Amino acid sequence: MSQQITNDPFAAIRVPEYRNLLMGRFTFIMALRMMGTLVGWWIYQLTKDPFSIGLIGLSEVIPALSMALYSGHVIDVSEKRKLLLRSVFFYLCAAACLFMLSTAFTREHMQTRYIVYSVYAVIFCTGIIRSFSGPVFSAMIASIVPRQALQNATTWSQGTWLTASVTGHAVGGFLISMIGNRNTFAVICILIIFALIILFRLKPKPASNERGEKKTLESVKEGLRFVFKTKALLGAMSLDMFAVLFGGAVAMVPVYASDILKVGPMGFGWLNAASDIGSICVVVLLTIAPMKKGQGKKLLLAVGGFGVCIILFALSEWFFLSFMALMFAGILDGISVVVRGTVMQLTTPDHMRGRVSSVSQMFVNSSNELGQFESGSMARLMGVVPSVIFGGSMTLLVVIITWFKAPTLRKFEY
Repeated sequence: MSQQITNDPFAAIRVPEYRNLLMGRFTFIMALRMMGTLVGWWIYQLTKDPFSIGLIGLSEVIPALSMALYSGHVIDVSEKRKLLLRSVFFYLCAAACLFMLSTAFTREHMQTRYIVYSVYAVIFCTGIIRSFSGPVFSAMIASIVPRQALQNATTWSQGTWLTASVTGHAVGGFLISMIGNRNTFAVICILIIFALIILFRLKPKPASNERGEKKTLESVKEGLRFVFKTKALLGAMSLDMFAVLFGGAVAMVPVYASDILKVGPMGFGWLNAASDIGSICVVVLLTIAPMKKGQGKKLLLAVGGFGVCIILFALSEWFFLSFMALMFAGILDGISVVVRGTVMQLTTPDHMRGRVSSVSQMFVNSSNELGQFESGSMARLMGVVPSVIFGGSMTLLVVIITWFKAPTLRKFEY
């Protein structure tokens, strides 16, 4: 029976509660991607400074990193459904604040620089919220689906995330072009409300009793020790972190769309969506036909190819070529996402999933924002195009070093 469930590409989807989790997550992530797309475009239009885009990432990553380890402990000792619903509600409050900042009333009564500062403050708050919302989604999967279906559930989860991401990026760009910033923020608020309604249908997910007496500091240390002693997990997280940190070309997409390719908000939405389109394609393929062997080696080759695609994007002045470079980068990144996510789900004990997911967020998810800040800083120092070339080159260097210095990851299979 176990083998039958493992080989069924729809094993996890047959669990009704897991379908609710996926639908709620899809709607929520779509709204967040629309928000990220809109904020990046809006800030650049207000300031015309690539460094201001980098500051968005820094504003979010500081609280996200600072709270990550503590949030993992809280997730493991808390009722997860309630924590998830609270996180989504607070995101709704943040989106409502951004809506207010985008209104004509605010523009008439507040100077542009203060609007920009206020946006950074709201994004700082979303960093705190995200330190809880991201890991708790991941931690709930194992409590909903049987262990035999965890690999399948992880692939579906990543596919849902990527589909929501591409939809949010593309729709965000289209809505900016058609209905403007303020109305796009209103749509985002409506989507988050829908996500709340769907997620209310989940069953309570109480904490494991054995975690109740564990002191916070010791609990956090236990989660870190587990990650650092699990070499395959540590290697996959580290590789993804550095690849995203240096290969964060997407952070400069508003500049490319506006000033280099000159394609406006519609083209901006498509460029933002390109990498996620590629990722969706490969995740669908891996859901139907999972990788059978050599996953560690394929992970390294995929991240190396990702770096090459980033360099190609940096050099392109043709929209179609830029789009294709980002799409192929997404295909290769999708392989990395599936391998890393599967390693984490299969190697982590149930009572430690919140902490391990939080450590993963520190390594991987927060590197998106650090990468955004790195891209903005290097763009100011070197220029936009040289900074993206530098990022892709550094990604290749990280892969080469990892290939020779981390044989455990290179030889890893599941």
